[in-house]
Amino acid sequence: MTSLSSKEMDATKKPTNRLVLETQGIGKNYGGKVLLEDINITVKPGELVSILGMSGSGKTTLFNIISGLIKPEQGRILLHGEDVTGETGHVAYMLQKDLLLPYKTIVDNVALPLIIRGEKTDRARVKAAELFDFFGLAGTEDKYPQQLSGGMRQRAALLRTYLFSKDLALLDEPFSALDTITRSSLHQWYLQVMEDIHLTTLFITHDIDEAILLSDRIYLLTGTPSRISCEIVIREPKPRSKEFRISEEFLQYKRKIIEELKTGSL
Repeated sequence: MTSLSSKEMDATKKPTNRLVLETQGIGKNYGGKVLLEDINITVKPGELVSILGMSGSGKTTLFNIISGLIKPEQGRILLHGEDVTGETGHVAYMLQKDLLLPYKTIVDNVALPLIIRGEKTDRARVKAAELFDFFGLAGTEDKYPQQLSGGMRQRAALLRTYLFSKDLALLDEPFSALDTITRSSLHQWYLQVMEDIHLTTLFITHDIDEAILLSDRIYLLTGTPSRISCEIVIREPKPRSKEFRISEEFLQYKRKIIEELKTGSL
């Protein structure tokens, strides 16, 4: 992976000490039942924070609230201290599926956020193409999604997500459909990208190992209604080696998370 040029780095934001994201007392009802209750989380500049919970615990609903797609019954969303509850367009949101348009080339898929913001198509393509080498996509500009591997498609989708918002990315299980080797490779790659471009990430997963390997902090979402039952700080520096995965420290984190999830589901 090459380094960003000074021109490309102009688009990145240096981290500050102020919180990037804060959810305050978020509550959400569905069908007369409370799904989420009193959800309070924070994300600091440059962090990767994971939300870990069982299927149906409301993780994606929480992301929809943070992104402004739906409104909560209680609470508010603060982005850099400003209330953006119910407002779209402030954060980038990537789902598990890459959602690349099959009839557009990779460069045209990636350039879509710039075009939506009013850039002329030719200029948007040029700006997007400048980052292809950095994101490991050099040579794919004129290919179509069906011509790329799953890992390369996810890189393209992540670049498109980054161009939508260079500040905070919400990633909803983006690596879950990939094979183990490809997923491990993308884990290391994404952590390096985050560091190089000062990207902050809020990450949904139900994979305990993935959360421990990637995260600075993990919030556990458990219970009915779902609440934040525990916050776990992963203190080992990143990137974490392959040996960390079989270390006693890793197993201690994993045991604690499994126990908390079991307790929270009772």
